Amino acid sequence: MSTSMDRTLRFDTFVVGASNRLAVSAARAVAEAPGQAYNPLFIYGGSGLGKTHLVAAIAHRAREMQSALRVRFSSGEEVAELLHQAVASGQPQQFLEEFGEVDLLILDDVQFLTGQKETQSELLRLLNVLLTRGQQLVLTSDRQPSEIPDVDQRLLSRLSGGLVVDVGAPDFEMRLAILRNVAGDRQVDFGDGVLDEVARLPFGNVRELKGALNKITAYQQLDGTAVLATDVRAVLGVTVAPLPPTPPDRIQAIIPNGTDYEGFLADVLHEVEERVEPWRVQIGEAIATYRPEGWNVGVLERAMTLPQAPEVDGLLRAYAAAVEHMRGLEAQAASFDASWRGHAAFRNVEAIPAAQQLVQQAIASALPLPQPSPGFTRAALQVGPDNQLAVRALDAVVEQPGKGYNPLLLHGPAGSGKTHFAHAIGNAVKERWPRLAVACVSAKVFVEEYIAAMQEGGVERWRLRYRHADLFILDDLQVLEGKERTQEELFHLFNQLVGRNAQVVLTSTRAPKEMMGLADRLRSRFEGGLVVVLPARERQRLEQLAGRTPGEPDRFFEDQEKTMWHWPDLGGRLIEEYR
Repeated sequence: MSTSMDRTLRFDTFVVGASNRLAVSAARAVAEAPGQAYNPLFIYGGSGLGKTHLVAAIAHRAREMQSALRVRFSSGEEVAELLHQAVASGQPQQFLEEFGEVDLLILDDVQFLTGQKETQSELLRLLNVLLTRGQQLVLTSDRQPSEIPDVDQRLLSRLSGGLVVDVGAPDFEMRLAILRNVAGDRQVDFGDGVLDEVARLPFGNVRELKGALNKITAYQQLDGTAVLATDVRAVLGVTVAPLPPTPPDRIQAIIPNGTDYEGFLADVLHEVEERVEPWRVQIGEAIATYRPEGWNVGVLERAMTLPQAPEVDGLLRAYAAAVEHMRGLEAQAASFDASWRGHAAFRNVEAIPAAQQLVQQAIASALPLPQPSPGFTRAALQVGPDNQLAVRALDAVVEQPGKGYNPLLLHGPAGSGKTHFAHAIGNAVKERWPRLAVACVSAKVFVEEYIAAMQEGGVERWRLRYRHADLFILDDLQVLEGKERTQEELFHLFNQLVGRNAQVVLTSTRAPKEMMGLADRLRSRFEGGLVVVLPARERQRLEQLAGRTPGEPDRFFEDQEKTMWHWPDLGGRLIEEYR
């Protein structure tokens, strides 16, 4: 099981209500007796309703019950990639061997199967192997099996052959219980009736509910004034309502879960201490295989010196997995700079973090991240009573990037200063945390870069460029409406960044719930952070601006979105107007 899975996603932190009681009961039964009941277990429901939390709880509980249980939690992206590679290389058996050895296999978001006939055929073979052996299979999707288009009927029959359960939207009692749990975990106190009032609002999923709590918390903590029950609707906005029905989006819902190879050595040593099974010859053969290729075999040599050996198959599988991971890192670095190929750091499986750092160096050297405009600073912000919350949220993000309001989404009409705020966050983080990697890009450029990467066959390089950012700022999110492929890339990037606590900041002319061309999976994730509105500012005529500023501007340019002046006597300060 991937050790990067959030260990807080357990049954005791999952709020049970009428909308999910059956799914939770089935999940508990599977966790406590894998392969003996409800096999496969198929859980479906809309975005933000807790499917991933529930299946992660199964994995954690199953390992608690049986410590030796082999558990694998995989995303749609990982399975699709491995299947594609196996089929393309003519080695589908390799895929079966890798996944067929587990006792409990969890596949999150399986609607990726749409239209992939060959990979569906291989997946069917895997399911047949697992179910024949009595190994447990758990799947999640945003829709029930019969509604996933273009799925082989034999595979559909297998997916539906166990128990199919749904998780629905939370009711008032469940929403209130969730709010109380989250507030308790964050050690935030609210006045009488505040959480009850939030729970009365008809939020469609848990992420939106938590996003509302984030906003209430921000007003209370950043403003230093207690929020009253009568203030809740004003703080959140009187337009809060269920999202209108929209057709199911075609975004591939992928929540990447890479294997944590960094910790495998500690697991091996633990097994060495706990299990006894002499097999020195096999370890010696592995040493003789890897050492001539330049691999550091210290961990295998240490296992050989012990009075008794570990569970050898597990040790060698872990070592081989680490070797493959290092080869992948070396290939990534070499794709940016061929001189990294053969570097000694990529042969030491006990120094994976150092190898990962080299990959980041290669990416940074070849494809530097787009930077915020230096003229948009915190000091140059026009601060007034109407944007106090945004200013305080900015300061909180700069003080602790990725720790508090993540994502932070600023929205407002043209001229409200969104771009200035976003770039000011980037510049302030660069000054406060000079070692952090900052990326600041407009949505328009983001789309153009992606299209160019597709044309040049360099999509993976483009992805890696942004995935190592510690702060990712995307300006003018509304530009992505209707652009499904780019939204899909943003979805994967968002999950990667937030999953490792990198800060995400977005701006838009409208709130996420008002952008009908935005995928529901993105909308719910953005609503799950802190959403702050910036009011419109009174526009000033350029003639007036120029008249009260000494000297003539040395440059003027405009496009469809912004009109900008560059004033030489103000130290290069850029003033945004008429956005």
